[in-house]
Amino acid sequence: MFNIDKDAFKKDYLKKFLELHGKELEKGTQQNKYETLGSLVRDYVAKAWIDTNKRYNQTGEKQVYYFSMEFLLGRLLGDALLNLGIRDVCKEALDELNIDLRELEEFEHDQGLGNGGLGRLAACFLDSMASLNIPGHGCGIRYKYGFFEQKIMNGAQVEAPDYWLKEGNVWEMKKPDKSEIVKFGGDVRVEAVNGRLSFTHINYEPVLAIPYDTPVVGYKNDVVNTLRLWSAEPVSNEFDFSSFSRGDFLKAIEYKNSVEAISHVLYPDDTFYEGKILRLKQQYFFVSAGIQSILRYFKDNGHNLMNLDDMLAIHINDTHPTLAIPELMRLLMDEEGMSWEDAWRITTNTVSYTNHTILAEALEKWPVDMFKKLLPRIYMIVEEINKRFCQDLWNKYIGQWDKISKMSIIGDGYVRMANLAIVGSHSVNGVAKLHTEILKKQEMKEFYYLYPRKFNNKTNGITHRRWLIKSNPELTSLLKDTIGEGWIKHPTDLENFARFSKDKLVLGKLAEIKNNNKKSLAKIIYDSNGIKVDPNSIFDVQVKRIHAYKRQTLNCLRIMDLYNRLIDNPDLDIVPRTFIFAGKAAPGYYLAKKTIELINAVGEKINNDKRIKDKIKVVYMENYRVSQAEDIIPATDVSEQISTTTKEASGTSNMKFMMNGAITVATLDGANVEIRDEVGDDNIIIFGLTEREVLNYYSKGGYSAWETCNSDSRLRRVTQDIINGYYSPDKDRFKTVFEHLLTYNDEFFVLKDFDSYVRAQDRVDNIYRDIDKWQSMAAINIAHSGVFSSDRTIQEYATGIWGSGYLYKNL
Repeated sequence: MFNIDKDAFKKDYLKKFLELHGKELEKGTQQNKYETLGSLVRDYVAKAWIDTNKRYNQTGEKQVYYFSMEFLLGRLLGDALLNLGIRDVCKEALDELNIDLRELEEFEHDQGLGNGGLGRLAACFLDSMASLNIPGHGCGIRYKYGFFEQKIMNGAQVEAPDYWLKEGNVWEMKKPDKSEIVKFGGDVRVEAVNGRLSFTHINYEPVLAIPYDTPVVGYKNDVVNTLRLWSAEPVSNEFDFSSFSRGDFLKAIEYKNSVEAISHVLYPDDTFYEGKILRLKQQYFFVSAGIQSILRYFKDNGHNLMNLDDMLAIHINDTHPTLAIPELMRLLMDEEGMSWEDAWRITTNTVSYTNHTILAEALEKWPVDMFKKLLPRIYMIVEEINKRFCQDLWNKYIGQWDKISKMSIIGDGYVRMANLAIVGSHSVNGVAKLHTEILKKQEMKEFYYLYPRKFNNKTNGITHRRWLIKSNPELTSLLKDTIGEGWIKHPTDLENFARFSKDKLVLGKLAEIKNNNKKSLAKIIYDSNGIKVDPNSIFDVQVKRIHAYKRQTLNCLRIMDLYNRLIDNPDLDIVPRTFIFAGKAAPGYYLAKKTIELINAVGEKINNDKRIKDKIKVVYMENYRVSQAEDIIPATDVSEQISTTTKEASGTSNMKFMMNGAITVATLDGANVEIRDEVGDDNIIIFGLTEREVLNYYSKGGYSAWETCNSDSRLRRVTQDIINGYYSPDKDRFKTVFEHLLTYNDEFFVLKDFDSYVRAQDRVDNIYRDIDKWQSMAAINIAHSGVFSSDRTIQEYATGIWGSGYLYKNL
């Protein structure tokens, strides 16, 4: 554990400030002061970082490499100070220098490396691996402009570049000496050499992959793991005068731009061909660079590649990094001279795969022609994998051509990445019990029957260090005062807080903490949105990626109905409510963007209608990100987890909210099922169709959105309000939303669940009036949230999939 006293810290800070900026502290800008603190903390981390890697090399403990397109880290300063155990010392020292630590923490820009739950899960997992002394490292892309910065203009989402690197990044270390070459396009020369085939990639376009390493600090244990992010650059930045003279300068510029585009933005719009090409390039780029780097490191430390699978694990987070499988095969065969059989054994024993969704749109597939042209050697390997796999299927399922066609890796003109991920790995896990069962019994049942031992469940988790200790210091203090500090390292010890669920003194303190957090959020909302909200109202929150299956539309229709009820009866007895939304829609996802517009139009009308006496307010907070979530989640009373049952693999915001004492309104979807099992039916509010009912509708039909709408006067009214000009003079503005619900038969059963949802919200209103009952439910949720710590999840991955031990557990 790192130790330093206040005076030493102050001395180090002043020295670092002078080194970096060459002027007196009093003349420094806030940027100067933040850079100094970040650089100093990184210096403190550096020795432990070096020592950690040295220990891993000396002991030969199995190392884990976690490949993900996203790592939604948020801000790192607060995390680093907390995990080093020096935040209080730092604050005291900076106070004496007239510097506000919280202002410096707020000054840091969120790292623009992710979008939603997938990336935040990866960040939580890195934190837990380091804190549990597991040698686990991340591998991804260093996006120059992130996903995008969301602006809400005239109620609509507008995308702007996220210049998160504008002022640099004090946490990363560029490692040009560790660069790798990634090859695209070209041809493959096949020759017979010494009795075996040799494959040489020629005429390719080279891309230089430069790594930037970020330290991942474990909690008070002297362990620092690594997140390695790759940036794409031209192989040479030197100006080619001869090419310029020949008139080839446009080609040189085109090459430079196409290369740099690889690491510009997360998830380029793939509704057009060029966007698809860029996405596929991104996926191969970081996978190839990462695996080349791993093998180089492995060999440099004197290890035998034939033992690779005993000494390291490669985990692919969703289908995006699936090209790790053929790339590892390529390197082992083409570069290291292994046979197919040895390379395949090592690859399948090394790679494991997490599936995060059953949505067809996210189970990636690539056109064969595109794939073959961009990655000629990789396509050859995938083709051979598919040939051998299909041969096995032909022998096992004689004459069952439909089954074989569905399971094949290449089919209908596409390369199917989920099929490749299953065939080429030794473990396939879902991320909640329900999700895993759906994979096994529905979406991937053919593969489950073929490989029953591959499939397993690892319910997602969140790091309580960020989402409770850092985000909610008052609640953390209450927990320490009541049950001690053992839960910090053993989060399931939070169960001990359940014995205070009837203690009026503790419940009163819990209510006071929540109210303080709500006051802070109310100020943020007023400063950012100009909307005055009542901290004594119910803060009802749905913050997440905007998508039809997450059903922000259902929430919006419920608000519209409540508004109608208040218009009809302004004296209606309800507890005042503040509805808070946040989240980004993918740039090419027209329906999701229209949903944002509808929410804002509804809010604009409601917030300015004096007839309803401010009983309800609607707020849309723009540019949702980790640091914003840290403000919203501790202030939330009601957590909206209302996805269509069977569609949300797990969810993690549900866990963050319950850990901070929010009550969950939920369908029995994803991890909501397990939250219900933990807290009991009396401490969660469940509504909506069951898994069986949803699957029956999908398999047998029988659902009519028009019939459901016409049988409910409330639904008829609110759906007509979408298109009759009530919320916009342009009656066609929200036609897309209306058509999705009715013309296209409400794919996600928004209308079917509407009545059940309204009744669930009436229950919320009734329970909230009994403050002791509400806070007792909050206490039960907090007490049972420890099982959803990512520490538990990572322990299950380490022992059940990766085979990684705990040599340094007691450091």
